Amino acid sequence: MADRAEGALSLPDDWPTRADVSLTLNHMGTFDWDLTSGLMHMDRPALDVFDVHPDEYDGHPESLARRVPPDEAVRLDSMIAQALKNGSDHYGAYFRIRRRDGSLRWTHTQGCVRRDGTGRPLRIIGVVRDATEELADSTARVEVDTERRRQTSVVESTTAALAHARTVRDVIAVLKDSHGLEHLGATSMVMGLLESGGRIHLVAEGPEGSFVPGTRYTRVDEQYPMSEVVRTLAPRFIESKRDFADSYPILWPHIKGLGISAAAYLPLIAQARPIGALGLLYRDKTGFSSEERNLLVALGSSIAQSLQRAVLYEQEHDLAEGLQQAMLPRRIPDVPGAQIAVRYRSARLGRDIGGDWYDIIALPGGRVGAVIGDVQGHDTHAAAVMGQLRIVLRAYAAEGHTPATVMARASVFLHELDTERFATCTYAEADLSTGVVQVVRAGHVDPLIRDQDGSCRRLPVQGGLPLGLSAEFGRLEYPVSTVELDPGQTLLLYTDGLVEEPGADLDDGLQLLAELVHGGPRDLQLLADRLCEVVDERGGDDDVALLLLRRKGAYTPQAGGRLQQHVAQNDPEALRSARHMVRAAVRAWGARERADEIELVADEMITNALMHTDGGAIVTARVLSGAERRLRVEVEDRSSALPRRREAGESGVSGRGLLLVDRLTEAWGVESRGSGKCVWCEFIIPERATVR
Repeated sequence: MADRAEGALSLPDDWPTRADVSLTLNHMGTFDWDLTSGLMHMDRPALDVFDVHPDEYDGHPESLARRVPPDEAVRLDSMIAQALKNGSDHYGAYFRIRRRDGSLRWTHTQGCVRRDGTGRPLRIIGVVRDATEELADSTARVEVDTERRRQTSVVESTTAALAHARTVRDVIAVLKDSHGLEHLGATSMVMGLLESGGRIHLVAEGPEGSFVPGTRYTRVDEQYPMSEVVRTLAPRFIESKRDFADSYPILWPHIKGLGISAAAYLPLIAQARPIGALGLLYRDKTGFSSEERNLLVALGSSIAQSLQRAVLYEQEHDLAEGLQQAMLPRRIPDVPGAQIAVRYRSARLGRDIGGDWYDIIALPGGRVGAVIGDVQGHDTHAAAVMGQLRIVLRAYAAEGHTPATVMARASVFLHELDTERFATCTYAEADLSTGVVQVVRAGHVDPLIRDQDGSCRRLPVQGGLPLGLSAEFGRLEYPVSTVELDPGQTLLLYTDGLVEEPGADLDDGLQLLAELVHGGPRDLQLLADRLCEVVDERGGDDDVALLLLRRKGAYTPQAGGRLQQHVAQNDPEALRSARHMVRAAVRAWGARERADEIELVADEMITNALMHTDGGAIVTARVLSGAERRLRVEVEDRSSALPRRREAGESGVSGRGLLLVDRLTEAWGVESRGSGKCVWCEFIIPERATVR
C-alpha cells in the first residue's frame, strides 16, 4: 500500500472523474431534479452545455431562464408537465439555448421520471447535451426553425388574443376566428363546459352546420370523445376515419359527411380540475406528430386558464350585479307632476360590487326627494354600507327633516358605523307644484340642468364634506342651494363614473356629458339609455348611477304650490332650514317686494311655537289664488293654548310678536286642530308672469 501510495499521481480535489471527462468530451452533462424541494443539481458539464458558470447557478431552475428563449421555455414546461400528468417515465426534446455571445445553439435533453408507490413523481434524473452537430445539416435546421417559428406564432398569437378575453363568449370568439382555426390547422371546433351533475354543455361549435343533433347536452359517462377526455383527464388524438368510426360509433354517422379524417380532443383542466373539453376537427389529415401533440396540449392548457378566468369573471360579475340591483329600489314610485328615469351600470372591467346608488322618495304635499350617491370602494362591504345608507336617508327624509338635516344625520350615522368608508351624495327635494328644488351636496359632482330646448348647463351647488367625514371633523353644516325647475326642465343627478376617465380632466368630462345630453333624445328613457350606451362603449373601472327628473308643466295640485318643513325643538339647523324654505318660496313665487316682511313674520311665528310649546312645529308655505293672489304661512304645533296679543311696554321685549304679525300681514288667525293648533297669516303678492 505504501509503495502504491508513493507511486500514485497526486490529483487536485476538484479534478473531474473519468466519467466526468467522458461527458465533457461529448458535450454532455447530467442533472438531478428534486420535485419536492424544487432544487435541481447540475454537474459541471451540464452547466457548460448551458454556458453557465458554477458561481452563477444557485440550484433553482429559474437561474437558467436567461439562457432559454421564452418560446422554448413554454414548450419545455408544457412537455414536462404533460409527462408528469400522464404517468410517463421518460421524455426527450430538442431545444435551443442562447449563449453568452448571443448566438443560439441546439441542445437535447432526456429525462427519467422517478415516482413513489402511488405514482406521484418525486425526481427527474437526466442528461443534457450539445446537439449542434446532430442538426448540422442546413436543410434540416431550416425546416426545424420554420416549424418552430410557426408553432411559436401559434402559441403567441392565440395566447395574446386570449389575454384580452374576459367572458366565455370572448374566448369562443378567439377560437372560432377563421385565422385562429387556420393557424391551428383545424377545419372546425367544438367546446363544452362541465356543469354540475356530470353534464357537458356544448357552448360552441363551428363553422355553421357542423352541429350534431342531440349533443347539446351530454353526460361524462357516455361514449363521446368529449366525455372521454373529461373523464380520463387525458387528450384523445383520433388519427383516422377508421379510428373515429371504431371508437365512437354513436357520433361518427353524424359527422362522416363533413369529411373529417382526424380530430384532437383536449381536456380543459384548471387547478387540477376539469372544466370542459375542446375538440379540433381536421380534413385531409392522418396522424399527429409528437410536436403537434405537444403544441395542442400546451394550447389546451392556455385555453383552459383563460376559460376558467372567464367563467369566474361572469359568475362573480353576475353575482355582484345581482346583489347591487337587489339593494337598489325595486321600483320607482309614480310621482304626479314628474317624469323620472333611473339607470345603473356596473363597471365593465371590475368584478366586485360597487357602492353607487339612486333613490326616489315620495314626500307629502306633492314633493319628491331624489338621491344619488357613491360609497367609497368596490367590494361587498361598500355595497353593505350603501344599502344601510340608502335606507337611513329615506327614513330621515320621510320623517320630514330638512335636506340639510337629512344629510347631516346621514353623515353621523355613517360615522358611527363600524367602517372606515365615506360616501359622496347629492339630495334634492323638489316641490313639483312650484318648481322649487332645494339641493344639498356632500362632496359629490354638481348636477346638470337640461332646458326645454335641449341646452344643458352645469348647476353649481355649494357643498359640504362627504358623508362620514363631515361628522368625523365636526363640520356638519350643509348649505342648501335653491333652484327653480320650470315645466319641461330636467334635473340630472349622476355618479362620477359617468364623467371621470383615467388621465382626463373632470371639467372635460362634464363638458362632454353636457354635449351628450344636449344632443340626446328628448324622451327621458331614451336619453338615459343613450348615456348608458356611451358608458358601455367607453368601458371603465367604475360603476355608474344615473337619475333624471323632469318637471311636467300641467301638474298644479294646489293653486300656486306648497312647501312644508318640520322643525324640531333644540335643532338650530332645522330652524335655519325653515327660514331658508320661506326665503325660497318668496323668491320662487314672485313675492320679492315683500320678502323682508314675510321672512320676519314667519320667523316670529316659528320662534313663538318653539318657545311656548312642547315639541316641534310644522311650517307650511303656500300660494292661494282668488281675487287677490296671496302667500299664506302656517305654523302648526301640538299645544292647544292659544296665543294672545298684549302690549309689551316701553322697556319690554316679550309680547311684540303678535303685534308685529298684525301690523305686517293682511290677515292672520288661529285654528284649532285635533292635536294642537295652527297659527296662520297671509300676504298679498303680485301676479306671477306665465312661464312659457
